Amino acid sequence: MEIAIMKAVLEENSDRAGEIKELLNKKQILLLNLISSPGSGKTTLLEKTVEHFKDKYSIAVIEGDITTARDAERLEKYRIPLVVINTDGACHLNSMSIKKALMQFDLDYLDIIFIENVGNLVCPSEFDIGENAKVAMLSTVEGDDKPAKYPLLFRESELLILNKMDLEPYTNFNKESFYKDLEKINKNLPVIETSCTKNEGLSEWFEWVGRKAIDGGIKK
Repeated sequence: MEIAIMKAVLEENSDRAGEIKELLNKKQILLLNLISSPGSGKTTLLEKTVEHFKDKYSIAVIEGDITTARDAERLEKYRIPLVVINTDGACHLNSMSIKKALMQFDLDYLDIIFIENVGNLVCPSEFDIGENAKVAMLSTVEGDDKPAKYPLLFRESELLILNKMDLEPYTNFNKESFYKDLEKINKNLPVIETSCTKNEGLSEWFEWVGRKAIDGGIKK
């Protein structure tokens, strides 16, 4: 019975993800899904990104968290459309919840939607939620073994952001080991090394988002 139920859930998720892709393609909106463990810097990255693109693109954010709206509250100062999804214990967002969240936006006036997924390196990697791309994010303080321990995320993602490079000297992060493991899993995965708090490496991230927007044929 559990197998049948899980199969039905996955099929429904896949169906809704397809509907989301079709809708956003029609509306010419880029949807990026940010996935990381808690504390890697996703919200800080979003703050910097919204600030950078606010005069060029119309941006919205979907915030996923188990409880609270604290991450979304940090973005309120930018006066962008925001939807918070509290999962009440679930370790990921699914396409059904994303489709409901999209109905809260005026899609005719949006160019890019960022999803800040629930802080987790496992569950969010397994679910297609209609995004144009998954973006993985790690920080040096988490250790260099994450690609080896959680390979699916790095196979599914189109970009990896390695954050908190300014703290690397104070950690036991082994960059050589990190890149060796990553090459075995996905040798074509581009990596951008950043320090969001120090504004280092962010120009490469902005360029990547800009190229993705152009490739996706958004309105502007």
